[in-house]
Amino acid sequence: MNNDKNLAQKPDHLIAQGVDDEPVESNLRLFKGRSYQIVTLIAVVYAAFHMLALNGIGIKAMTGGLVDIPFLPDFPIETWNFRISHVAGALILGFLMFSATGFADGQKPSSRAIRVAAYPLLICGLFSLGMAFYFAWEIASGSNWNGINKNIRFNEIWLYGAPLWGATGGSIILSRFDKQSRGRFAPHDFVLVVSTLAVAVYLITIYGTQMRNSTGTAFAPVGISMAAVAGTALIMELTRRVAGMALVVIATVFLIYVFIGEFLPSFLNSPAITWERFFSQVYTDAGVLGPTTAVSSTYIILFIIFAAFLQASKVGDYFVNFAFAIAGKARGGPAKVAIFASGLMGMINGTSAGNVVATGSLTIPLMKKVGYEKNTAGAIEAAASTGGQIMPPIMGAGAFIMAEVTGIPYSDIAIAAIIPAILYFVSIFFMVDFEAAKLGMKGMRKEELPRVSNMVRQVYLFVPILILIVALFMGYSVIRAGTLATISAAVVSWFTPYKMNLRRVYGAFEIAGHMSIQIIAVCACAGIIVGVISLTGVGARFSNLLLSLADTSQLLALFFAMCIAILLGMGMPTTAAYAVAASVVAPGLVDLGIPLLTAHFFVFYFAVVSAITPPVALASFAAAGISGANPLKTSLASFKIGIAAFVVPFMFFYNATLLMEGEWLHVLRSGFTAVFGIFLLACAVQGWFVGNCASFIVRLTLAAAAFLMISGGLITDLVGLGVAGAVFILQKIVNRESIVASA
Repeated sequence: MNNDKNLAQKPDHLIAQGVDDEPVESNLRLFKGRSYQIVTLIAVVYAAFHMLALNGIGIKAMTGGLVDIPFLPDFPIETWNFRISHVAGALILGFLMFSATGFADGQKPSSRAIRVAAYPLLICGLFSLGMAFYFAWEIASGSNWNGINKNIRFNEIWLYGAPLWGATGGSIILSRFDKQSRGRFAPHDFVLVVSTLAVAVYLITIYGTQMRNSTGTAFAPVGISMAAVAGTALIMELTRRVAGMALVVIATVFLIYVFIGEFLPSFLNSPAITWERFFSQVYTDAGVLGPTTAVSSTYIILFIIFAAFLQASKVGDYFVNFAFAIAGKARGGPAKVAIFASGLMGMINGTSAGNVVATGSLTIPLMKKVGYEKNTAGAIEAAASTGGQIMPPIMGAGAFIMAEVTGIPYSDIAIAAIIPAILYFVSIFFMVDFEAAKLGMKGMRKEELPRVSNMVRQVYLFVPILILIVALFMGYSVIRAGTLATISAAVVSWFTPYKMNLRRVYGAFEIAGHMSIQIIAVCACAGIIVGVISLTGVGARFSNLLLSLADTSQLLALFFAMCIAILLGMGMPTTAAYAVAASVVAPGLVDLGIPLLTAHFFVFYFAVVSAITPPVALASFAAAGISGANPLKTSLASFKIGIAAFVVPFMFFYNATLLMEGEWLHVLRSGFTAVFGIFLLACAVQGWFVGNCASFIVRLTLAAAAFLMISGGLITDLVGLGVAGAVFILQKIVNRESIVASA
């Protein structure tokens, strides 16, 4: 009793602490001392470089030319050079921070022979890097570089390319057998860092000459192809370390296809392409340096920095505590908190599985505490975290990629996403609420929750989000809006106990550098796939296949496109999944006569929900790890809870007003009837209607009414309302009779 009294007397009972801290990956090195300082400095410089470059700020310009430090770049940087530097920086950080294998802590380290083998590889890498600088010096001295001169070709093959391939390939192989303690650098990873620099220096040098225009032709210097082969291997190796094998396997399949496509039948057949021609083109804006890297080097890293500043100022904790204060007392309260908090955090950080780990470590145990089964608790968190990536205005960076690929203004995309996002989260809310009602759950006690009054007094912590939204819709560029939001996150922190002084700003940039590694590696790897699609023409042939299917049934073509988008997304981060699907599937849908925005939203949604689609559901698997449930059962439950996301794309295909296209009156009517249809669908799936369990027949009838309501037509809406009304009346009569009979 005394304990309860003391608890009630506390000024506030905050639940969330550190929910937005980055999880520690199993292969992440944890440095101390000087090693930590070196890696931290590299991460800070990398993130700050992007913030300055994106805003065109340089020391020389800021001082009017009075301070001119050698080797510092002048802004704005040439586009290709900027993207090459962007990818190279992530590779360097990634190889330093992430091990190729597990660690030897508690075990015997790898044999000395494996570590010694790194030194000849390091010599090869340094020799290749030295030759890259030598080429740069020759070109700066006036040498006419070309791909035909025999001496140049010899130097590129044997003095640059061969040592580079040896250092890169040898280090990737040997690093798989090299286990160090968690706090030490691996010698072979140093070699990969040197190889990364050799690739970047050479490509920046050559792309600064007329040879840039020769890529993809027989006149391109062979050094470009050799650098691209090494660069591709480096990208795929880092992707394996930070995102798993799924994307690497898919990229490998596409690369193999380049060279066997001429032997394949039907629409898979492609013209013969030499390795030199292909690789001289794939490391350009037709592939690695194309749309995916364009977005990761601008919008994505900018919003990663924004998220890092929110994290450093503990704003993420406030978001979750605010959600608990508002919804914690409702039945199944922690589940409804997860919908709000995970959706908001998922919108910002852009990764379903990562957000599950961050917020789910808090919400899942609390959901289990109030009565949810462990499968259901994990499924709710997975569905909510996944939904964050379809929530405007940020949409987990998906909106920026869509704007880059389609050419549609970002503001139009963000506005179009409003109603579909509402439908998704409303559906999850209904599913969660009906589950709680069926099980007779209650919410958390008032004494266990943060005080609403205290949370309201700190509502100014939402200011960075509001500034971002307002700036975007006032016509500011995404870069400028994101920068203003980042600065405002630092400013509002001065009204909290976590004031962002210079040390915390330094820490925020360090967090951003770390957070950016995975998404940049994934985008670069997706760029390889996009390059294969564009260079082989398989995307156009796939479009023709969809057209042929549409002759039979347009719905069949859409179903086929849905399956491809989901399959591409299984095991892949959303950003990469959408980038690939946008190249393979979306053009075919556009050729069917589907509007550009609708087609890309269609594949984007299914790329997103692949994270909760069995059998490979990354978000659900991450949630199962926290809840202690079976991963497959959790993925099936998350599929059920997020069922609306599989219906919504077909809704806005048949009813474009759900994407804010048309008169406001029609948009409002369609939005209202769609929400009601989603409500009926949740009732049918959960078997709960009018405060009672629904029979099988009632559930089927409600499902039919739901699909009538979400089709968008006036007649079908009225029929759906009529069916739902009839079921409501019948259910009331049955309930009344059962009450009388029991009495």
